[in-house]
Amino acid sequence: MRRATRTDPVRLAPGDILRLGLLGIRTRKMRAALSALGISIGIATLIIVMGIPASSQQALMNELSALGTNMLRAEPMPNQDPPVLLPETADGMAARIAPVTVASAVANTHAVVARSDKVDAGDAAGISVLAGRVNLLAAVNGSVQYGRFLTASTDRFPTVVLGYEAAARLGVNELPPGQEPPQVFVGDHWFTVIGILRSMPLAPELDRSVLVGWEAARKYLRFDGHPTVVYVQAREDALEDVREVLPATLHPETPDLVVVSRPSDALAAKRVTETTFSALFLGLAGVALLVGGIGVANTMVVSVLERRREIGLRRALGATRGHIRAQFLTESVALSGLGGVIGTLLGVLVAVGYSAYQGWPPVIPPVAAFGGIGGAVVVGMAAGVYPSIRASRLTPTDALAAP
Repeated sequence: MRRATRTDPVRLAPGDILRLGLLGIRTRKMRAALSALGISIGIATLIIVMGIPASSQQALMNELSALGTNMLRAEPMPNQDPPVLLPETADGMAARIAPVTVASAVANTHAVVARSDKVDAGDAAGISVLAGRVNLLAAVNGSVQYGRFLTASTDRFPTVVLGYEAAARLGVNELPPGQEPPQVFVGDHWFTVIGILRSMPLAPELDRSVLVGWEAARKYLRFDGHPTVVYVQAREDALEDVREVLPATLHPETPDLVVVSRPSDALAAKRVTETTFSALFLGLAGVALLVGGIGVANTMVVSVLERRREIGLRRALGATRGHIRAQFLTESVALSGLGGVIGTLLGVLVAVGYSAYQGWPPVIPPVAAFGGIGGAVVVGMAAGVYPSIRASRLTPTDALAAP
């Protein structure tokens, strides 16, 4: 009497499962292309609805940042007897605060400026002569309209840079290249005009000022070296913390006598805008992925119904339910992955192109770029679960008997 032999279950290597999963895609190329197109549109929509608003948001953030959302202004409390004097290195002390990105200072020299030594000094009333650090423009988001700003090489020499309104009051409207630069009479000395600034909304007091080098002010204008205003830019997320410690940093003995401006209202608007845009991104992305997932699931269910004979034949030849589940789940993931790659590329191209057309900085959130393909794969897995289980439950006789 022969002993019954035991047959071990058939095992498929990952490569075999992948080939079976791609079989339906290769044999039904048009349907696969249309299915991939559906998920591609969903992923492209995800990229576009995140990329274009992100670019628009970045453009808005840049405009709000130009309003001084990260800038603070510190100065001694006025009308004190004796006057409060900030340390000569106050701006350097402020720069050592960790979140501070740039710190600079100006100081009122109390000198008088005139167009010449023959003109009544009262003609330039309202124009202040300030000693300025060479990094002042970086701290107040300023720029030069004509000429150049103070540098380390000109800091010791009798040179000046005129504010926008001060230049108009002094009759210096431009600095033609190749011509002798004009001069103004400051204190008892002639100073050469080397630059004219553009209007500065963040520091309008500088528009009505004549800026001289720090060391030149010491040498020619009997400046004592104590700054009167310190400008600070810091990381926006730590601006309130910097504002709290700035008085004690600038004047440790009596910090209550240092006045610090409050953060700009534009900072609050910027933070609200960031929160609103983030919620909008998540909602639109969720809808796009849901639409793509429904399309893949529908395609896979139809594929199972049409391929029941194939399923029955494979079951009759020894394929297990697990093999059938793996085959259709792999096909669903492959379709979604292919659609995710195409959709990601398409979405990035459209978002970048539209941003360039609008003049916005192109911004593609990393979660959208890398999540496009990953999200497509996850959606494909979720969409393929029910069709793969349904296919695996078909018995060989029922599947082969299907019309």
